[in-house]
Amino acid sequence: MLAAYLAALIAAVLAGSYAASQGASELVAAAVGDAVATVVVFGASVAFRNSSFYDAYWSVAPPILFAFWIIVGSGFDVRVGMACLVVLLWALRLTWNWARGWEGLTHEDWRYEDLKAQTGGAYWLVNFLGIHFFPTVLVFIGCVPLWVVSRSYEPLWWLDVAALLVGLTAVWLQWASDNALHKFRAERSSAEEVLRTGLWRRCRHPNYLGEILFWTALALFGVAAGGAWWVLSGAMLMVLLFLGISIPMIDKRMLANKPAYAEYRATTPALLPRLVG
Repeated sequence: MLAAYLAALIAAVLAGSYAASQGASELVAAAVGDAVATVVVFGASVAFRNSSFYDAYWSVAPPILFAFWIIVGSGFDVRVGMACLVVLLWALRLTWNWARGWEGLTHEDWRYEDLKAQTGGAYWLVNFLGIHFFPTVLVFIGCVPLWVVSRSYEPLWWLDVAALLVGLTAVWLQWASDNALHKFRAERSSAEEVLRTGLWRRCRHPNYLGEILFWTALALFGVAAGGAWWVLSGAMLMVLLFLGISIPMIDKRMLANKPAYAEYRATTPALLPRLVG
C-alpha cells in the first residue's frame, strides 16, 4: 500500500512538473498530477483485485495539493496557516481512522463488493470512473478554495475566523463520532445492535456531517481570500454526494442487516442534529 502511494506521488510530481514546463498554470498542473496519481492507485487496485487501495486517497490528496500551491503561491501567512491547521488535523484524523480499520490487502469495502456483483464484466469501468476518478474530481474541486487561499493577498476578516471554527468543529465531530463507533463495534454483543448514544443519538450520520462541514470550511476560506461564488461548488457537490449517494447506501444496508434500524431511522434525523430529546 505504501509503495503504491509513493509511486503515485512520484508520478504526480513528474506529470505536474511536465505540465508546468509546458506552460500550464499551477491549478492545471496540480490537476494533471492528481489525475496521474489516481491512475497509478487504480493500477494497484487492479493488480491486487482490491478497490480499497483507493480508500486512503481521499485524505492524503488535499494536504499534498495544498502544500504544492503554498510552495508556488504568494507565501505563508496567517490565513494559510489557519487553513493548514484545519487540513492537517482533518487529514491525520481521517488517515488514522482508515488505518486502524484496515484489515489488510484481502479486505475490500462492502460497497465495492456490491458494485462488483451488480455490474459484472463492466466493473472495471465502474471501478475506474466511479470508485477512483469521480472521487478524485470531487476532492480536487473541493480543494480549489485552497488554491485561492495560497495566492491571495486579501486581509484577514471575520469570515476567516468562522472558517477556522467550522473546520475545527468538523474535525472534532468526526473524531468523536468515529471513536464512539469504533468502541461500539469492539464492545457490542451482536452485529444487529444499533449505535444510538452520544452524537449518534442526535443524528444518524454525525461523521458525514463533520465531513460536509470540513469542505464547507475550505469554501469559507476561499471566499474570505477573495474567491468568487464558484469556490462554494466543491462544498455543494459534497452535500449532494452524501445526501444523494452515501447516506441512502448506508441506510439501505443498515435496514437490511439491523431490524432495529428502521425505528432508529424513523426517529433520528440524518444529518442536522436533534438538539433536545
